[in-house]
Amino acid sequence: METKKPDAEHVWKQLDDVLVPRLRLSITERGVYSYLLRHSRLEGKAQLHFSLTWLARGARVSKTPARNAVRRLIAHGALRLVKRNNGGHLVEVRLPDEIIRTRQGNWPDPGGVDLEADFLTSKALRQTIHNRERGFCFYCLRRLTPLTRCLDHVVPRVSFGSNSYRNLVSCCLRCNLQKKARAPEDFLRGLYRQRRLTDADLTARLRALDALAAGKLAPALPAQLENRN
Repeated sequence: METKKPDAEHVWKQLDDVLVPRLRLSITERGVYSYLLRHSRLEGKAQLHFSLTWLARGARVSKTPARNAVRRLIAHGALRLVKRNNGGHLVEVRLPDEIIRTRQGNWPDPGGVDLEADFLTSKALRQTIHNRERGFCFYCLRRLTPLTRCLDHVVPRVSFGSNSYRNLVSCCLRCNLQKKARAPEDFLRGLYRQRRLTDADLTARLRALDALAAGKLAPALPAQLENRN
């Protein structure tokens, strides 16, 4: 599908001046969006079909950060997912002006608590992650106690995973030790093969993983932090 090529200079000004600060895009998310934009709308194409391998190689990131960036861009409305299958993703890449019109002023509150803060910096913030999981392991759904729980990076630190609430989960020590640097989807399927998850559990956990990466599982912030704003 061919469309009129936009003014590249205007597009990049809107990206840097509006989208990055208002959506709080990470360096990886900005790079992934820019790369997809370059190979779609800037070439007159409304839609783009791509594999995560191609995207990761072109954006100079590993596959897991590329996948998480795509999920968050979809959640923000920067990308519209048309179809996804084993062959890759078919998306509509939206221009900054189109994203701005779609959101109609619905941006994160710059005066509020920054949910993209480092959630490992204080005991209160770490506790919000445990509270969000309501006493269960995010991966295997085992009941946890203060002595059997820990925090895990869904995308490992070695793969440039952040300390934001979108990349931290409360889990049991066993899952933390077994997962290590494995992709979370592969680890969950491994739990299923070990019969630690049922069919329904696996489906629910994979959906929760998508929701987490999309920013839909924000924890309830500590009262003392909320009262500052």
